[in-house]
Amino acid sequence: MSVKSDLIAIYDQPHQFEPLLPAQNLVELVDATRRVFEKSAALKASASPEARSAIREIVRSMNSYYSNGIEGQATHPANIERALRHDFSEKPDVAKRQRIALAHIEAERELEPSVTTEASALSSAFLREAHKSLYSRLSREDRTTEDGRVVEPAGLRVHEVVVGRHQPPAWKSLPQFLARMDQVYGRLHGVDAVLINIASAHHRMAWTHPFEDGNGRASRLQTHCALFPISGGLWSVNRGLARQRERYYEMLDGADSAHQGDLDGRGNLSQKMLWAWCCYFIELCEDQVNFMGSMLDLPKLKDRLRAHVMVKGATEGLTEYRDEAVLPLQTLAVSGAMSRGDFIRMTGLEERTGRKVVSRFLSDGLLKSDGHRGALRIGFPMSALNILLPNLYPEASTVMLD
Repeated sequence: MSVKSDLIAIYDQPHQFEPLLPAQNLVELVDATRRVFEKSAALKASASPEARSAIREIVRSMNSYYSNGIEGQATHPANIERALRHDFSEKPDVAKRQRIALAHIEAERELEPSVTTEASALSSAFLREAHKSLYSRLSREDRTTEDGRVVEPAGLRVHEVVVGRHQPPAWKSLPQFLARMDQVYGRLHGVDAVLINIASAHHRMAWTHPFEDGNGRASRLQTHCALFPISGGLWSVNRGLARQRERYYEMLDGADSAHQGDLDGRGNLSQKMLWAWCCYFIELCEDQVNFMGSMLDLPKLKDRLRAHVMVKGATEGLTEYRDEAVLPLQTLAVSGAMSRGDFIRMTGLEERTGRKVVSRFLSDGLLKSDGHRGALRIGFPMSALNILLPNLYPEASTVMLD
């Protein structure tokens, strides 16, 4: 990012980043928020619990890819999948990106169960915990910035910075700014204000720039967790932000704007531009829940399962990928786990042939199980996403160049 040459007067008092929430023209934001809640509830009721669990794992990997991609440090999804098996590249730069990706995924897993309400995830303490959860998993070398500064997990910055066209608050005043955010975002009440608060907190946390590095990553982790009670981990605003990376930065920058006249609220910063940021953010949420709703539409998902089995069997000559295996796969997606015996009986195949089918599907990740005799669950292997969940994570099907 570029460094500003004509610095503004320093921010050192919390009133300088008011308003923390838009207070006018809220009807459009509230209507969109209600739609997101309704569609998310329907999404969480679709498919089987096991299918939803498999989707959450893909979304975590996708979140890691996209959040790090926003920072210019993405690694190919295949490398993320390798990192999950602790298989790291011999190329130092690729291996570092794998470690960062893995740290992000593990941080999400650790943080999600601690979310009791959306408001609980919007606190400055949670933001610091998100930063700690991510950076404590990285070595000192991986936490060292290009200019030689070591990022301490959860440690607030201790010097002044300028980020692009924005000068964040003086480092000595950071506790005051964080405390003010806690006062406002910790008072979240009612459904209608939820997404407005989450969107506003995302911007104001990034605006404050509390850490040496990793502010964007920590803010997106916090936002993911604040949305988790709504999304159930089945959709991700990070996907929308990353796929419109320049627009994301443009909208964040716009919400940095100073007060723009008598009709722009009473705060030091622009209420109109904060409203525009919230509108953009909530529209992305609705877009992502709509997209995942189309992915988990059961008739379409069943058709895509059939297509995957037929295509893989025909193109790769794998006899285990056969029409008899389609029905039990579809049943797993809709109804949940079943025993191996029930799966084989549903195929109508002889026991030996049925066992070969199960073994092949387990090896390929189309089936999941916790042990040799454990129940079978549906899986969504990375190599099959282009058919099973098209356009969810299109980078996963591209050729790996790094």
